[in-house]
Amino acid sequence: MQIVVSGASGLIGSALVPRLVAHGHEVVRLVRRSAKQGESTWDPARGVIDAHIIENADAVIHLSGAGIGDKRWSNSYKREILDSRVKSTKLLASVIAGAAKRPSVFLSGSAIGYYGARGDEPLHETAAAGTGFLADVCRQWEDATSGAGVRTVLLRTGIVLSPKGGALKKQLPLFRAGLGGKFGRGNQWQSWISIDDEVAAIEHLLTANLQGPVNLTAPAPVTNAHFAAIMGKVLRRPALLPVPAFGPKLLLGGELADALLFTGQRVIPAALSASGFEFAHPTLEIALRSLLNK
Repeated sequence: MQIVVSGASGLIGSALVPRLVAHGHEVVRLVRRSAKQGESTWDPARGVIDAHIIENADAVIHLSGAGIGDKRWSNSYKREILDSRVKSTKLLASVIAGAAKRPSVFLSGSAIGYYGARGDEPLHETAAAGTGFLADVCRQWEDATSGAGVRTVLLRTGIVLSPKGGALKKQLPLFRAGLGGKFGRGNQWQSWISIDDEVAAIEHLLTANLQGPVNLTAPAPVTNAHFAAIMGKVLRRPALLPVPAFGPKLLLGGELADALLFTGQRVIPAALSASGFEFAHPTLEIALRSLLNK
């Protein structure tokens, strides 16, 4: 397949593209700088893209967007988080819809933040949208795919575990030093997925008979306290120091800290599992031992 990928330099994209190429696919990366071989320049904010790239593609995978936890959530950065997702998605959906030869599938990023903070409620793809900033962003992000006119899959991704980036990379130094622990009470759910299963699932969805929302999370979500305990076990370090809420809230701001650290979702990958996808890392311990070579 010829596949167009946005966000190819991000945590997920940088793992996905080599996998696709290794499996014989031809990948064109959408970039915002001058294009090199295998790339095409676009500017979602200005609505600029080479439509011929889309017309020649068999699939489009859209992963770009400003980092949720990269900066404190000022009003201007919250607008950037929203606009970077909605404008780029609307542009791709519009170009796909108008293409003389449409791709067969549009895989568009989303996140489990769609569900909002839901306590212990098990959340399948049929669950309603939650409330809060991230839930609103995800709802608008997903709505922006409408009208593409092809099979569209909404990639509701959980916490992607990779030692190369994201939450795991930030936590590893503390846990390796024996200073890790649960955040607050530790009863908030963490719906995670290994980077290996994330990219394998995306490749699976290129041809799977699925459309609409698909939860990209492992089948065994854990509470934050359990996550800390398993990290300590795998690293053979104590993980007994709870992190009080005031520290991260002072550093990140209360809204961001609550959204990323002190609330969560118990998400179940019902559609993905039913489609026959097999997880390489179905449990957290298996995932961490593989990712950290333990």
